[in-house]
Amino acid sequence: MTTSFDLRLKPGMVLTGKWKQGRYRIERLLGEGANGKVYLVEHNRLWYALKVGNDAVDIQSEINVLKNLRLQKSGSEPFLVAVDDYSGAAGRDYPFYVMRYVRGMPLHHFLEKEGTDWFPLIGFHLLGKLAALHEAGWAFGDLKQENVLAGEYGRVELVDYGGVTAAGRSVRQFTEIYDRGYWNAGPRTADGSYDLFSFGVLCVHLFEGRRLVHLTQSLLPQNRVADELLKLAEGNPTLRPFSGWLRKAFQGGFTNAREGAAAWQRLMRGPGVRMKRPAAPRWMKGLFAGSMAALAATIAWMMAEGMLTLGLP
Repeated sequence: MTTSFDLRLKPGMVLTGKWKQGRYRIERLLGEGANGKVYLVEHNRLWYALKVGNDAVDIQSEINVLKNLRLQKSGSEPFLVAVDDYSGAAGRDYPFYVMRYVRGMPLHHFLEKEGTDWFPLIGFHLLGKLAALHEAGWAFGDLKQENVLAGEYGRVELVDYGGVTAAGRSVRQFTEIYDRGYWNAGPRTADGSYDLFSFGVLCVHLFEGRRLVHLTQSLLPQNRVADELLKLAEGNPTLRPFSGWLRKAFQGGFTNAREGAAAWQRLMRGPGVRMKRPAAPRWMKGLFAGSMAALAATIAWMMAEGMLTLGLP
């Protein structure tokens, strides 16, 4: 369950590691978790995400998870960059770690700015991230809007791994409205279906946030059921084409997140789905144009040299 963390780092200040003396300039707050805060920082002219927390044991468990994750391809930048302590007010030490940063913005802000037509593709990419995590033996646990960044071409990245839990154990950290236990829909056990339930709530929260909050305030604990979430989804034009998928996710009907991603992808091509189709990146367009120009020049040279005939009379 989410609690508060009182340390505040102001934009522009420089956080210096106590042991390794790494210097990290604070740019802005990216998000808050139950046991710390995540900031965008600049270090050696590169951007990173830095999480600082209260409890060394909690932070160390997250670090252990990140060390054991094998989600990135061989040869790419490692997920975990640095680990150290920060000496704050009154000489108190706060543990922190530094992660790679994927440029983007919180999911709900991205959809507000770029349009809801990105939602189907972003949902598919997010399911792929969850599937990779599950296949590595973990559940994300605290899946919510603030813990998902969206960027160019609908790419997404999970941030704040404070809730990541080994499969089969009790979920370490969660946010109530995303928790299937809160909705009397299953145990708080870390598995793929737990994250898929949270994913379904995230979808509802994105498009029916006010009604969802009102619902949580009006229902008695014993009356909280996933069917109430589904009613909100079925009443929303963006979510309606995915209501069957959401029903299955709320009922724990998918064997794993990979199966859920495949089912989502099929719906993306179905009726009623408005989806943004990303244009090719500029560098790819430039490469194509350059290739065509080179090909045209080669053909012109071969014709001039008599090395190419076009079969004309």
